[in-house]
Amino acid sequence: MAKRDEGEFLPSKKTKVRRLSERASYSKDDIFSVLDEAFICHVGFNSVNYPIVLPMAFGRCGHTIYLHGAAANDMLKTIVGGSNGSVEVCVEVTLVDGVVLSKSMMHHSINYRSVVLIGKATLVRDREEKLRGLEAIVNHLLKGRSQDARWPSEIELKKTIVVAVEIVEASMKKRDGGPNEDDSDLDLNVWSGVLPVSNGFKDPLPDKFSFSPVPSYVENLTTSKT
Repeated sequence: MAKRDEGEFLPSKKTKVRRLSERASYSKDDIFSVLDEAFICHVGFNSVNYPIVLPMAFGRCGHTIYLHGAAANDMLKTIVGGSNGSVEVCVEVTLVDGVVLSKSMMHHSINYRSVVLIGKATLVRDREEKLRGLEAIVNHLLKGRSQDARWPSEIELKKTIVVAVEIVEASMKKRDGGPNEDDSDLDLNVWSGVLPVSNGFKDPLPDKFSFSPVPSYVENLTTSKT
């Protein structure tokens, strides 16, 4: 289980990094920073007949990840459909920071930061928590957006499932730096190095029904998501 009063998660065999373990971190600060920077998470679970992984928008409040979808969403109904109302799921996010080009085909790689977490998925029934979860998801896409957007009506709330995934354990793994060349390849006349990759925003494209000026939290965006 997670060390809830300390700065690190305690991994089990499910989340312990074995391959290149020196690249691993179990620090909550490291793990949460990757989660907060990623737009999309991938949720893995066992469906009725087979395992499946699906992409989802999400939001985080402390040790809880919130997911949402239509009331008829098969995935969400499945992960909260256990006999005790709490099903274990795996959630993963990856940020790509660069493409690593080596002199050798075998040493090409990617610079990345990734998080794998295990948590318990529970249907949110409390109205206030449901609204907090939806607010977290919207603000995860763009910080401050919930202050402008219309909040859901009671009918919309009834048509929407919100699922809370309590993080039980998690690990982060990253790669950075240049290619790891074999000594015998160092003199090859082949370009090698890193192509940095950034996740940024372009100029906003207003909707035809948008009559307000571009809000400051959009105008002030830099080339990277914060």
